[in-house]
Amino acid sequence: MNVLFIGGTGTISMAITRKLAAEGHQLFLLNRGNRSVQLPDNVKYIKVADVNDEADVKAKIAGMKFDVVCDFIIFHKEQAERDFRLFSGITDQFIFISSASAYHKPLSSYIITEGTTMANPYWQYSREKIECEEYFFGKYKEMGFPITVVRPSHTYDERSVPLGVHGANGSWQVVKRMMAGKPVIIQGDGTSLWTMTHNSDFAKAFVGLMGNPHAIGEAFQITSDETLTWNQIYQAIAQALGVELKAYHVSSEFLMAVSDYDLEGSLIGDKANSVVFDNTKLKRAVPDYMPNVSFAKGVKKTIDYVLAHPELQREDPAFDAWCDRVIEKMEQAKADLRKYL
Repeated sequence: MNVLFIGGTGTISMAITRKLAAEGHQLFLLNRGNRSVQLPDNVKYIKVADVNDEADVKAKIAGMKFDVVCDFIIFHKEQAERDFRLFSGITDQFIFISSASAYHKPLSSYIITEGTTMANPYWQYSREKIECEEYFFGKYKEMGFPITVVRPSHTYDERSVPLGVHGANGSWQVVKRMMAGKPVIIQGDGTSLWTMTHNSDFAKAFVGLMGNPHAIGEAFQITSDETLTWNQIYQAIAQALGVELKAYHVSSEFLMAVSDYDLEGSLIGDKANSVVFDNTKLKRAVPDYMPNVSFAKGVKKTIDYVLAHPELQREDPAFDAWCDRVIEKMEQAKADLRKYL
């Protein structure tokens, strides 16, 4: 296939880029070129200073025709409209990366299919993804624009440990707390259900949808089939580190109320909910899709990689101090409550 990715080097897209390159497809990446050292030699770059500069992008792709175009960095309807203008008529398939966080919150059923209602009053990010989906499907209905929508959930790679609660600098500070024997905050009581998907599994399904006639005009969620509680997720991380997990459970509502961070969307609008994804539709379209990276196996690779790459160990003393304050206040509140009982 002749393929164009806008982005192509992120958590989700890097594994897809590598897989397509390994399979010998003609792959162009349109981005700033900040991570070129990590890419296979046969990936071709179309460098732009700003992908939102429509005139520049149009000039760079003039005369080109693609089997598949995928934009991994659309977050607003204006960007969707721009891509429609740029790629309508020059691609046989356009793939939009939406989000499983766009499914209805609160959930009426913990089992999620592509037919689950889309609505999230807690997270602007999710509402804008819904708006983009509606725009693209409208263009498909009006004029046959060859849209395929993909809805990832919590996808991770070797560069960052996936968590429920972390600070602005990512997950390293939580990993460091674990290694130091300090308690780590887990939202709720840790028993809600969640799904972690390794990006190599995601890539297998994604590539199966590329150039697939059954994918045009359709939406697909791509996740692992493994369902875990948050307690199991954090326990697997601790085991990968070879340390004891000291879990400290705090309600999501309390964390949102006292947080220095915007947790309403990521917790109340997403991770605080129990979800089990039904991948039946995906497997009908891609019959050989079988995710085989368990979280225990995948997160061990991530831990080993992060520990071996100091540049990924981004300190976050502000988040560390916040965790300590939350735990201290919770312990004080428990002590005060015991006095009155």
